[in-house]
Amino acid sequence: MATNIKLPNILLLEDDPTIAKTVVYAFERANIQVTHCLLVRDAMLQIEHHIPDLLILDIGLPDGSGLDVCKKMRADQRLWQIPILILSAHGEEIDRVLGLELGADDYVTKPFSPRELVARVNALLRRSNVTTISNEQAIETKEDLLVDVVSQRASLNGEALTLTKREFGLLVALWRSPGKIHSRESLLNNVWGADSESTDRTVDTHIKTLRAKLEQIKPNSSYIETHRGMGYSIALKSNTCV
Repeated sequence: MATNIKLPNILLLEDDPTIAKTVVYAFERANIQVTHCLLVRDAMLQIEHHIPDLLILDIGLPDGSGLDVCKKMRADQRLWQIPILILSAHGEEIDRVLGLELGADDYVTKPFSPRELVARVNALLRRSNVTTISNEQAIETKEDLLVDVVSQRASLNGEALTLTKREFGLLVALWRSPGKIHSRESLLNNVWGADSESTDRTVDTHIKTLRAKLEQIKPNSSYIETHRGMGYSIALKSNTCV
């Protein structure tokens, strides 16, 4: 009996035809459909017409940067959960950190192994298709911070928090055990998955942006505490489920 299986579809934003051809071939062999765009404007138009399952973004493009696309995606409530992988010739730490701070889920430098790229994308697709947050209740605190696990949204003092998927995952992971110190390794396993190749620095970067977004609404709130050499915890007066 024939079955109707929906293949994953990724959008590749890359202006180098040779690299694009190699990437498309590698993913087609892995039964992953690829839509290739040469320019930022073409990628944004494509996303408006068809939302992909994942984005691979080059940084240096004729009409902009993949980082601009990443930033726009993370600011859009319809698109903020789509996994993003940055593909760039810039391998310096500052470039990696910038990509992660803007909301990218992974960062691969050129030259790269097509097989490794496919493996990384498959890992991101698995994690995006499997909900790591299984609690179906909203978590509300007396601190005016509401976390709705079902819709994966959070608000502070009635104002919506615009969080990336990883930031929201960190918030919930910390929230479930207020006062408990969570090691970076446990947060990586909980939020990114045990097969992730992300590092402790990735956790630090996302904690930094999460803390900044909380303090932007409620300055000096100090919800997230850093425990040097140990990890992070969240400080609350109480924690009740509704």
